[in-house]
Amino acid sequence: MFKNKKHIIFKSSVALILATLLFSCTNDIKEVRDYLADKNLPIGISKNIYTVYKDSGMVNTIIRSPLVYDYSNREKHPYSEFPDGIFITKIDINKDSTTVKGNYAISYSKTEISEIKGNVVVTNYSKNYTLYTEQLFWDQNQHYFITEKAFTLITPTDTLYGTGFESSENLSNWQAKNNSGSLSVKE
Repeated sequence: MFKNKKHIIFKSSVALILATLLFSCTNDIKEVRDYLADKNLPIGISKNIYTVYKDSGMVNTIIRSPLVYDYSNREKHPYSEFPDGIFITKIDINKDSTTVKGNYAISYSKTEISEIKGNVVVTNYSKNYTLYTEQLFWDQNQHYFITEKAFTLITPTDTLYGTGFESSENLSNWQAKNNSGSLSVKE
């Protein structure tokens, strides 16, 4: 009987300890987010993403990436990081298609500014323009690209080299700084 009593007390003690541990592990979402932010950890990780954005039922942006870190838990500057590269397809109302690709990207959700780095290639297929650079800033609100790095712009008739380039996101209305190369001019 004494042995049976010890066994019951032992089981009861284990059950009490497990119940205490179980109920003490209830963190609310804010505590978890704050902990992850303090440790500079992403709140989510996605692999092999394929995201489609639509406006009025029409596809306007497609984003593909092998890896995305979601840091939307940052209070001041939430962002998404694409450490293994990104490939973006933009389609405007006139069906003008532009692609942007690079080896790394970071996109800040509050300001809608993205930085794309490493072998950046922007191609407008309807105009047959291609921009090559090592770093590009993209203002998604203004639909505008800016780089202060060296660039090469290839058009159907010209090849332009320089350092510093600005344009709309479909590579029209561009301005080149410190440039050289051949440029055809209509008289």
